[in-house]
Amino acid sequence: MKKYTAEFIGTFSLVLFGCGAAVISGISRTGPSGIGILGIAIAFGFAVVAMAYAIGGISGCHVNPAVTIGVLTAGKMTGKDAIGYIIAQCLGAILGAAVLYLIASGRPEFTLPEWGLGANGWGDGYLGNYNIRSAFVIEAVMTFLFIFVILGTTSKFGNSAMAGLAIGVTLMLIHLVTIPVTGTSVNPARSLGPALLSGGKALAQLWLFIIAPILGAVIAALIWRFGFDKE
Repeated sequence: MKKYTAEFIGTFSLVLFGCGAAVISGISRTGPSGIGILGIAIAFGFAVVAMAYAIGGISGCHVNPAVTIGVLTAGKMTGKDAIGYIIAQCLGAILGAAVLYLIASGRPEFTLPEWGLGANGWGDGYLGNYNIRSAFVIEAVMTFLFIFVILGTTSKFGNSAMAGLAIGVTLMLIHLVTIPVTGTSVNPARSLGPALLSGGKALAQLWLFIIAPILGAVIAALIWRFGFDKE
């Protein structure tokens, strides 16, 4: 249970810090403001760095179902553990979004927008107004790169002492490119929490932020497993 509890806390923290930076300090429905895209990207990246060094030794700090599925596909964990991880991650993300809602709704003029609480999305009215093709491609490709970095830095070829920093910096770079397109998911749990509380279009579009990241993760894991992680 220590591993599952660590994943719960880690995903809770990721959603609260990352989405919290977007909702409270950095981004509006119509575009970046406040700390802006760079600030939000740093918040997500540093949240992963902090949790990597806090819980990495306990659970590996997946805090992301796509990471867990990638690690499972690479043959580095059991199916039983993967199910427990994913359940813990989703519950942590939902609680993180709920706590963020309790905080954000304390502002007198607060109203929950169509894509509220840092929810991911695409199309007319969402940030850069990118279409579904752009959203799917960028989520799948960026998740592919993210999982490849994770598998590489935590392998026998990588530097385990620096893995947490490398993974966090990679997530920050992903956000710098992807925020205008989808708000950046590469993490089905991170998308699930805000979408459940926001409803509407955020919930209707949630499927893409489950399928595309998982597809990218599986491809990365297969390439790593059969192309790199063998004698």
